[in-house]
Amino acid sequence: MTTSEPRWLALLRAEAARTSIAATADRLGYSRTSISLVLAGKYPGQTDRVAKAVVQLLEVRECPHLRRPLPEAECRAMALGAAPTHHPMKLGHWRACQRCPSRPQGD
Repeated sequence: MTTSEPRWLALLRAEAARTSIAATADRLGYSRTSISLVLAGKYPGQTDRVAKAVVQLLEVRECPHLRRPLPEAECRAMALGAAPTHHPMKLGHWRACQRCPSRPQGD
């Protein structure tokens, strides 16, 4: 019986294969050892924080306003941030985010 791994772990594996474990760990703000242990299934602690960091950095969603892929972290920053009143185009994007059915929820 095989079970599929969580999406965040698949994203982490793909990024480590595309770059390296060290580069991926650096981007996520974790040590190479921690990411290596997570990938091997031997991480001694909870992986919740690692999973959240992976999703925010590596999960990409299609932005209906921009009509292109956008990393989860950028999507969250725009949708949940303050209205960028200094820039009309960014303000238009922010307004679109407020009505977006895929808008991320605040923590």
